[in-house]
Amino acid sequence: MTFIIRPARADDLQHLYEMAKLTGGGFTNLPPEKPALKAKLERSAEAFARTDDAKKDELFVLVLENTATQEVRGTCQIFTQVGQRWPFYSYRMGTVTKHSEALGRTFRAEILNLVNDLEGSSEVGGLFLHPGERAGGLGMLLARSRYLFIAMHRARFADRILAELRGVIDEAGGSPFWDGVAGRFFGMSFQQADEFNAIHGNQFIADLMPRHPVYTAMLTDHARSVIGVPHPSGRAAMRMLEHEGFAFENYIDIFDGGPTMTARTDNVVTIRDCRTQPVAHIAPGGDASIIARGTLAEFRACHGRIKRGDEGVTLDPAAAALLDVGVGQDVCHAPR
Repeated sequence: MTFIIRPARADDLQHLYEMAKLTGGGFTNLPPEKPALKAKLERSAEAFARTDDAKKDELFVLVLENTATQEVRGTCQIFTQVGQRWPFYSYRMGTVTKHSEALGRTFRAEILNLVNDLEGSSEVGGLFLHPGERAGGLGMLLARSRYLFIAMHRARFADRILAELRGVIDEAGGSPFWDGVAGRFFGMSFQQADEFNAIHGNQFIADLMPRHPVYTAMLTDHARSVIGVPHPSGRAAMRMLEHEGFAFENYIDIFDGGPTMTARTDNVVTIRDCRTQPVAHIAPGGDASIIARGTLAEFRACHGRIKRGDEGVTLDPAAAALLDVGVGQDVCHAPR
């Protein structure tokens, strides 16, 4: 194993841009626009450079690097507090029940309410793994490295955490949900709205979106069928989130109708189960684990093997070399 997770740097821009072009659209946190990606890297650098623990609206960008080739083959992002620069909107699915005595019938209608319920939460997102690397558990490494980073910098993050999954996008790059709901009010395609949101934020939603509930019975069958449904490429990500303790609680994305998963931060499995211990020995063997060391810009994570002991852990030599750690230094680890 030669792959390691590290903080993104300014010189990763081209790698991120090339990956962004492979996403197929609807991937708001990884737009195929160099100025937007450059701004993300600059914002991330500021977050890694700040050393106090005050909660602020920050973004951390991590990348997956093949140390043998020095190629960046994946990326993920962590937002400390959403909804601070501009409102964080979701649709919340609900039901309205009405009864007619004259007809002797009860009617139940599903509605979508525009809400800011998740404002102030932390968010994990922007996870993309190069198609050529989708084997060997690298997607899991990318995803879970974020939780180790949060555990190692817990004071910087909120008590609730969310993950937005991309919704269904058709072959032409359009969104049935957008076309059935918001597109009727904005006079722009899904791709145009998604690109604008990625670069400028979603304040335009507050400016133009009607505040009245949307009755799903008024939507087309196609639009209704994709509500709360992840993009086919995101089904594995949804399973990983569920394994970590995230749940779908009827919040969906306002653009493509994809599901928003939520969890209590301290109940996320990797965060709950990880332990920080000193390295007592470096030797082969041990249990398959995800292992991290270092704070902020020094953060690194990889797969490796750990054997727990009374004096600390025994770390396998390959992981020790990747992490550049020696006996006496602390590592944070969780079962793989």
